[in-house]
This record gives sequence, C-alpha cells and structure tokens, in this order.
Amino acid sequence: MSIEEAREVLLIEEQGLAAVRQRIGTNFLKAVELILTCPSRLIITGIGKSGIIGQKISATLNSTGTASFFLHPVEAMHGDLGMVHATDVVIAISYSGETEELNNLLGSLRTRCQSVIAMTGTPKSTLGDAADVVLDVSVPQEACSLGLAPTASTTAVLALGDALAVVLMNRKHFQAADFRKNHPAGSLGSRLKVKVAEVMLTGTSVPQVKNGATVAEAVKELNEKNLGAVLVVGAQHVDGIVTDGDVRRYVSDNLDLELTRVRDVMTKKPVKINFAKQAVDALSIMQRHEITVLPVTDDQDRMVGILHLHNLLGKGEFRFLL
Repeated sequence: MSIEEAREVLLIEEQGLAAVRQRIGTNFLKAVELILTCPSRLIITGIGKSGIIGQKISATLNSTGTASFFLHPVEAMHGDLGMVHATDVVIAISYSGETEELNNLLGSLRTRCQSVIAMTGTPKSTLGDAADVVLDVSVPQEACSLGLAPTASTTAVLALGDALAVVLMNRKHFQAADFRKNHPAGSLGSRLKVKVAEVMLTGTSVPQVKNGATVAEAVKELNEKNLGAVLVVGAQHVDGIVTDGDVRRYVSDNLDLELTRVRDVMTKKPVKINFAKQAVDALSIMQRHEITVLPVTDDQDRMVGILHLHNLLGKGEFRFLL
C-alpha cells in the first residue's frame, strides 16, 4: 500500500508540473525581460514553505549568472527593507496570494522597487493585483492526503524558478567557465579546473582508423570502442571524424561500406582541443558546437587522445574522481 501511495504522490506532482508547463506564455516572457533589463538586483521574498523555496531559487539564480538575494518579509518590515533599491526587481511568492506578512510588505515594495513579479496559485488575489507580472503556479491538487500541506504547489514553484534561472542563463550566454567562477571553493569548481590531459582517453582506447581505411573498418572500430565516433588519422594528425550518426546516414543511403573510403565521407577538420586546456574549456566547446566527442592534440597539432562527455561527467561525476 505504501508503494502505491508514494507513486500517487509523484503522479499528482507530475500533473501539477504539467499544468504549470501548459500555462507558460507571455507573462513568463515578460518576467524574463524584466529581470534581464534590471540594472541592479533581483530580490526573492516569501514566508514559510514559500520562503524556503524562494531561498533555493535565489541560490540557483546566483550560481547561474543572475544576481539575487532573499528578503524575509518580517525582517524587511523591521529594517531590512533598506536593502531594496529603486532599480531592483522583486519576485514575491505566495500560493494563496493572501499571505498576511507578505501582503503587509507589498505597499512598501511598490514604492521602493522597479517592479514586482508574483508567483502565485491565485492570480486574482491581493498579491496578484499588486504585481506587474503574475506567474500562475496553480496545481490541480496537493499531494497531501488532507489537501493541506504544500506539496505539489511548492514543487511547481521550485520548478518554475528553475525554468526562469535556465532561460536567463541561456539568454546571458552563461558558460561552464562562468559557472566555475561562481564556485571557486566547491568540488565542482575544482573539477572544472582539471587539465584535459588528466581525463582524456589515450593509446588503444582511442577509436581511430587510418585515412585510407574503409567505412566498414571505421564501423568495426566504432563498435569496439563504443564512444560514438572514430577519428580518421593521417600522419599523426586528425584529418577527420566519423560519428554513429554519419554511419546511419551512409546505411540509409545504401552506401557500400566495404568499398567506400572513410576519407571520402568523413567530416574534415573537426573541432579539437589542446591537451593543456582545462576541462571547463572542453565543456564549453562541446556545449557551443552541440557535440559529445573532442579529438585532443598537442602543441604540434598531433593527435594524443580523445575526450568524450562521459570522461568529464560520467554518472554525474568526473571519471578521475570516481
């Protein structure tokens, strides 16, 4: 019975997220633009469970390139309101839209900040009416069997906060190198400082064929090394690359794999990285070019290894730290 109850909770929360997802539209875009054009800080405020979720949203925004801080509504009414500047944007969180402590703050916020974005499950509420933009986070029901404890609703607010952070991050072209700068003392920051040479594959682990090989030989190497790509190597230099996707296209085009030379179908001059670069640089290149494999070269542009996204991330961790 407990397993079915747990599954039911997750189902209800999924349905809540689906409802919020369907409502994302022009108001979300307005909120993004208000934050993007804000000349100072983004302030998150809320109380109780909403406040806890607000603190997490603020932390995520800070780590992904959008400066923000959390303002407790009660503390704000006792002096912390002095932190709010006329050019700040405020995100106020209250599912009911009628939270007394937050609504007591609204009048002061309206006269001190640039604009207010409401995240609420009740757009037609005191909070909704006072806001410049309303993000509707209403869910069909709470997962709590009593329908009282914030469950699906807080999940919805948290997820919408993540959506804001990621969209803002992309609009700002925030890269892995920027993320590292915001995490200089954390384990992730340390990992991203590692040299490519420390995590790349070398020697017989590198899927490679000679320039004169056939596509069939390249497919054999692809299957054996299972990295999703094979390097085409000339005189110590990387002449090209063939990927799993390329092979599928060759097959669909009825290409004779036994007779066709790999040099005739490979992608020439593939994106590469120097072995002395940092892992963060490799991640940025992979992100920018939407690829998962990078040939690694030395200072003379000779092939010395290969780097796959899995070599960097593994199952959520850098391989060398596992």
